[in-house]
Amino acid sequence: MVGCRSRICPDSDMANEADIAEDLQDAVLGALRAGESLRICGSGSKGFLLSSSNGAETSAGSRLLSVHEHAGILDYHPEELVITARAGTRLADIEQVLARHHQRLPFEPPRIKGGGTLGGAVACGLSGPGRPWSGSVRDAVLGVEMLNGLGERLTFGGQVMKNVAGYDVSRLQVGAFGTLGVLLSVSVRVLPMPPVESTVVQDVGPAEALKRCRVWSRSAYPISATAYLDGLLRVRLSGAEAAVAEAASALGGELRDERIFWRQLRDHDLDFLRQEQPIWRCVLPPAAPEPLQDCLVMWGGGLRWWPTSRDASEVLQTVGQQQGTAEIFGDGFVRGHLAGLGSTQAGDHWRVQRQVQTRVREAFDPHGLFNPELTRRHAD
Repeated sequence: MVGCRSRICPDSDMANEADIAEDLQDAVLGALRAGESLRICGSGSKGFLLSSSNGAETSAGSRLLSVHEHAGILDYHPEELVITARAGTRLADIEQVLARHHQRLPFEPPRIKGGGTLGGAVACGLSGPGRPWSGSVRDAVLGVEMLNGLGERLTFGGQVMKNVAGYDVSRLQVGAFGTLGVLLSVSVRVLPMPPVESTVVQDVGPAEALKRCRVWSRSAYPISATAYLDGLLRVRLSGAEAAVAEAASALGGELRDERIFWRQLRDHDLDFLRQEQPIWRCVLPPAAPEPLQDCLVMWGGGLRWWPTSRDASEVLQTVGQQQGTAEIFGDGFVRGHLAGLGSTQAGDHWRVQRQVQTRVREAFDPHGLFNPELTRRHAD
């Protein structure tokens, strides 16, 4: 069971370890009795995703519930490739402990402005540059302990990979932005660090870069990430020294140490992502021909950051014609994420999907206690 072990990882020396689960439970029960709603927050590094104004959505009768102090690693056995930590545990602290054993979080969660917690990484569901090769946040989550809208402590999943019949409830928390409950602890799968990591850089046009990524996706090269920006295609290679050297020779281009670039890309810290005009986050089939020009292209073509001043309807039509989805990243991102902004699926399918999402939220939070602004947006 997640969160039920009292033994702390012996390698953990974090000063902010604390178990405030009972306090959080009391806060939920108190809000339920008072008819108040709660806005769940971790470190606040991704607060700008929740807001259409200043990064702190508010409403009458809504109180902030911070889990940032609910921190600490509960269980970690390097040989089992699983770590369990409280939701408020900083990603930096988890990665520091993992690094001592030459391991890492496979989904490369963003540490925006240096912040970020494990619970926040799961709640927002944002994966890093290596998602197609090492998996998403949802792929890594094995189990959670949480508080539902009735103040009950619930445990789902565990600490091993196994087949699941019906809903894998622990993974429903990924990308839910706290609308299903308060995460208390999470168990995630980890991976060994690759012995060698290098980047091949090629000067090519956008269409050719997309073509090369499509061809290489069917190869045995140890590719762990790709990114195309400003005429340069970067291909990260990770693995045994001989395999990386052989792949670099076969792919061609200039071999560089691009660790700073990949870290900035993971943490959304590139100048490209700080433009004044809206930036649309477009998830598309990797071979989709548009949008491509002037985009930051990741995931072998599957994720494209598109800065454009075009009208939203035009953007959605362009992306929809390529069978993709799009959201404005930053202001209103969660509104788009939850309400289906840019969804181009068939109307009947989308309506069924929204009905299922609504029923799931009502099962976890029947009184609409958690992050009601986001829930209302979804219902609009």
